[in-house]
Parts: sequence; structure tokens; C-alpha cells
Amino acid sequence: MIVVIYMMVSLAVLSYAGVGEGELGAGNPENQESIFAVLAGPVMGPFAILMSLSILSSSAASLQSTFVSPARTLLAMGHYRALPRRFGGISPVHKSPGYATIASAVAAAGFYAVTRLLSENALWDTITALGLMICFYYGITALACVWYFRAEAFSGLRDFLLKFLAPLLGAVILFVMFLKTAVDSMDPDYGSGSSVGGVGLVFVLGTGVIALGAVLMLLMYYRNPGYFRGETLRRGTSAHQE
Repeated sequence: MIVVIYMMVSLAVLSYAGVGEGELGAGNPENQESIFAVLAGPVMGPFAILMSLSILSSSAASLQSTFVSPARTLLAMGHYRALPRRFGGISPVHKSPGYATIASAVAAAGFYAVTRLLSENALWDTITALGLMICFYYGITALACVWYFRAEAFSGLRDFLLKFLAPLLGAVILFVMFLKTAVDSMDPDYGSGSSVGGVGLVFVLGTGVIALGAVLMLLMYYRNPGYFRGETLRRGTSAHQE
């Protein structure tokens, strides 16, 4: 449904405004930052304010949904002692991962403020580098799936397809994309044109965040090795628990 809605809106905008550089054209550089703000008045007339309200509500919903992922991840890591125990706490009032949500909000706000104050290029290059981090994160997750279910992978056709072949293919595709993006992003022209020692800022930021995660992982390994030894994890599937 999301793909259909996006396609319908995109086709409607192009049909109405065209791709030219005229006053309302999508090719006009002044319109490309917010084409909906430009078209709201001509299309909706006195109801153009509804466009602004819908964008504001959409932004709020996006922020809420974005918080779910890091808070849920930190909650699980805290529960299994991959992070300090307090990350696994549940708010007694809201029944949500309170500490994890606040921690992710503070970290995100601090990172945004620092990069925004240092350089607008750094902020936009960080956004561009997200693709690099996502490929790495989900690629590692796919490989972990293959390894975790290795004993069951060849017990049947369904297990082979869902627990071995599909995640393995996903991991291969993601790591190919990761390597290709990493090589391309070393060129400063890949992002804003900023560089560190001649290396593109997108590459520096993307690999820097991954390296920071590796350092924190090693730190937690020495502080609480139980998780990394598998002592805090319950092995098995939902159908069978040891």
C-alpha cells in the first residue's frame, strides 16, 4: 500500500507540475526542497493548511516509529546483559522501555546537535552514510541467523529456504552493497565534497560509527562476558526451548 501511495502521489505531482523549471515545475531548484509546500496553494486553495498539518503529523509519527527500533534493541541488549542492566528496565507507568527510550533520544539529539553545529555538510553526509551502516547491520544479522539455525537448516525444505538460503542470500547482497558503497564513498564527490585526509566524509562517518560500535562491544565483553559466551541466551526456537 505504501508503494502504491508513493507512486500515485509522484505521478500526480509530475502530471500537474511537470519536470520543467517554471514557477511550479518540479525541475525548478527552488521547488525541490519542498515541492508539496509549493503545490499546496495552487492545488488545495484555502485548504492548503491541511497539507502543513499532515506533514507535521507525519513527522511526529515518523519520530515515534523511529524511536521504536533503537529502544527495542537497547531493551533486548540490556535484558541479555549485552549492555548494562538498566537498559533492560520497563517503565512501571507506561509499560515501555523507559531508560532505553530516553538514552536513545539523548544520544540522537546530542549527535544531531554536534554535527549540525560543526558543519551542515557533516549532518547531510551522516544521513548519506546511513545506507552504509544499514547494509552492515542487517548483513551481520542475516549471517547470525544462518549460524544460529545451522543445526536445523537441512532438516527440511522449509527450514532450508527460510533459515539458511534466504538469510544467506540477503547477507551476500547486503555485503556486496556495503563494499560497493564503501568504495564509492571514499571519493569526496560521493557526498557533500567534504573529506578527511583526502577520504570522503561519508566513508569516514559510516566506518567511524561502525568502529565505535566495535569498541563498545569489546568494552562490554570485558565488563560482562556472559552474553558473548552465550550464558544469558536461551537456545532453541519458539517451538522448543531447552
